[in-house]
Amino acid sequence: DYELCEEWGHLYPVPREDLINLHREHLLHLLEMGDMEKALQLLQRIEDPGICLAISEQSLDQHPNLAASHFLADYLSAHFYANLTTARRNEIQALYMGSKVLLTLPELSRVNYFHLSSRPLLMLEQLLMNMKVDWVAVAVQTLHQLLAGQEIGFTVEDIDNLLSKYAEKALNFPFALKEKRS
Repeated sequence: DYELCEEWGHLYPVPREDLINLHREHLLHLLEMGDMEKALQLLQRIEDPGICLAISEQSLDQHPNLAASHFLADYLSAHFYANLTTARRNEIQALYMGSKVLLTLPELSRVNYFHLSSRPLLMLEQLLMNMKVDWVAVAVQTLHQLLAGQEIGFTVEDIDNLLSKYAEKALNFPFALKEKRS
């Protein structure tokens, strides 16, 4: 049905907002089905870059599943980086990194951290608080690779400070040790 509507849109004048809504719903449908290739083809068929940007941003703002969010954040960063405000760039980059970290976690655990996908530092802190040290190691390695040369509102030093803070707390004993006297 989406493709038929798209063909009608080529033959007859369709208001811009209706066209955006049609493509957005079609894109979200393809992403929810996991068909990233057709989703990319759909975005490439749209000739007006303004419409394509609006569709991509509106789709991302609908908070689709993890793979769809990752795809949209990557697409927006790759194709419309210069068209976005600094705050929006940082938000999309953070979502991209957070979704990338989530994809490194075991599949059954991702749902527990999905709500933090746009806040990678907070996700890292939550993993530390939940004592998921192995997961933290993979997440930190992933973030270090992604942060190379990026400006998104936090740095490698922020990650290191967070790790240091929790390492210090892990070594902090709330009681005094008694000496044994022989």
